[in-house]
Amino acid sequence: MSVSRRLLATALVATAAFGLAACGPDDSSGQGAGTAGATAAPATGAPATGAPASGTAKPAPSGKPTDGAPEGFCTSDPLPAGQKWVIVQKGTSATALVYKESKDACGVDDVAHEPTGADKTAQFAPTVKGHLRSVVAAPKDVNAADLAKHINECIATPGNQKGFYPCSNGDYKIAVDASGKVTEMWERPSS
Repeated sequence: MSVSRRLLATALVATAAFGLAACGPDDSSGQGAGTAGATAAPATGAPATGAPASGTAKPAPSGKPTDGAPEGFCTSDPLPAGQKWVIVQKGTSATALVYKESKDACGVDDVAHEPTGADKTAQFAPTVKGHLRSVVAAPKDVNAADLAKHINECIATPGNQKGFYPCSNGDYKIAVDASGKVTEMWERPSS
């Protein structure tokens, strides 16, 4: 290797070394190497606070609340007036729905609904619309007779995927008119 090539290689290595040194920790505090400066984050994974690391840093968050708050999705979005979440309980006819009111519960992927209270019965309005939803089939809009058929199949065989329409968990959002009749039902898809 000629002398000029060696000098060029040495100059490139030196330039690269100086460039990498410029990317090191900010030691503008004048306290020497190895101390945490005002802009460097402590090595414990805790966020930078502007104070030197003291060895008593809190562990990195685990993704779980530490303040005693429930985990997951725990509260449904507010519904418009006249709508509510219900859990279908018993066989349903093309003229009436038997259900329980529901309360929100914490779920992993979405808010869960748990039945509460005694069974209630609400009449279907003559023009009730049903909106069936599933994670394994396209949405399907149905009349009262087909809505009752779907509900009854799912009560008889929960989790059925081969009947009139795939079954979900039995959670429905219903709209009720001023006379207390169900005018519309939306099945909540579940996996």
